Amino acid sequence: MMNSHLQQAVPAEWNVPSQLKQAMQYSLMAGGKRLRPLLVIAAAEALGGSREAALPVACAVEMVHTYSLIHDDLPAMDDDDFRRGKPTNHKVFGEAMAILAGDALLTHAFYHIVQASKVHGVPAEAALAIVEELSRFAGPAGMVGGQVADMEGEQGLTSLEQLQYIHEHKTGDLIVFCLKAGGRIAAASPEQLSALETFGRAIGLAFQIQDDILDLVGDESKLGKKTQSDLKQQKVTYPYFIGLDPSRAEVDRLTKLAKEAVSNDFIPYPERLMGIASYLMNRDH
Repeated sequence: MMNSHLQQAVPAEWNVPSQLKQAMQYSLMAGGKRLRPLLVIAAAEALGGSREAALPVACAVEMVHTYSLIHDDLPAMDDDDFRRGKPTNHKVFGEAMAILAGDALLTHAFYHIVQASKVHGVPAEAALAIVEELSRFAGPAGMVGGQVADMEGEQGLTSLEQLQYIHEHKTGDLIVFCLKAGGRIAAASPEQLSALETFGRAIGLAFQIQDDILDLVGDESKLGKKTQSDLKQQKVTYPYFIGLDPSRAEVDRLTKLAKEAVSNDFIPYPERLMGIASYLMNRDH
């Protein structure tokens, strides 16, 4: 269902340069777990909200995530040749078009959030709050700030606290956004939003620690990219600071914390969220 909506992300009647549209779709449809859009829908449904109303926001967050990957892979950033088992966007379309495809996906995301209100009746106040939080969590105090801290860290990261900042913002903030956006679509109370944020913060950090682990011991054929890239780029990771087994234990602790956050009377239907938390802890790619 997500793939079907993403394939039609750009309205057919819009006059968009074909090369730009191809570059956008190339990365948007390259696969991946669709974790972030899934979290938007699961959070909405956990509170009895509408899947259809959540879909435009789910598409929006996948566009923001995809834009960040396109830009992360650029030679000026991580300089990666493969993403999800396929050549990276700039390897296929060139650096300039890759940058513009990322720009287009980021701005188009906000168009989709508005559609949740215009087409599916999400109250304008809720849509406005979702726009504000996406701007915050994906921007300088969120994902982009985390990316900058990651770049600076490559020149000499010295503490676990700095690494936690990177993980919290580069990865965690967008995951927190997904949970809260799904909650807002379902008219969540402040207590419910708080529980969803706690859940998102815990699985966001667990997700990134698991990535650190998989970069060391994962299967390249499943990951779709080279392993031990962190080691080769001399990036410090959770296993570097605390070891492999303690890192696995931390993923387990955070997963339990996430489940506890939604295992209360605030969240009426938490089963799918809890299932996602378990899946992320045990994933191999």
